[in-house]
Amino acid sequence: MDEKTMVNDVLESTKAGLSSYQTAISETENMQLRQTLQQLRDGSESFQYELFKVAKSKGYYKPADSADMTEVQKIKNELK
Repeated sequence: MDEKTMVNDVLESTKAGLSSYQTAISETENMQLRQTLQQLRDGSESFQYELFKVAKSKGYYKPADSADMTEVQKIKNELK
C-alpha cells in the first residue's frame, strides 16, 4: 500500500470516528463522560486537520473549490 492510500484511509477513518464521537456526545447524559468524549473529539479533529494539511501539501488530497461570497450568502439565507 502506498503512502497516498494510507493517508487517505486514515483521513476517512478519522472523519468516521468524528461522526461517531458526535453521536455519542449528543446521546450522553453523564457530564463527565460527555466532557471526555468532547476532549477526544477535539483531539481527533486537530489530528485530522494536521493530516489534511500534509495530504494537501503532498497533492494527495484536493479540496473542493472555495465558494464565492454570493454562494455563501445564498446558503446562509436558505439555512435561516
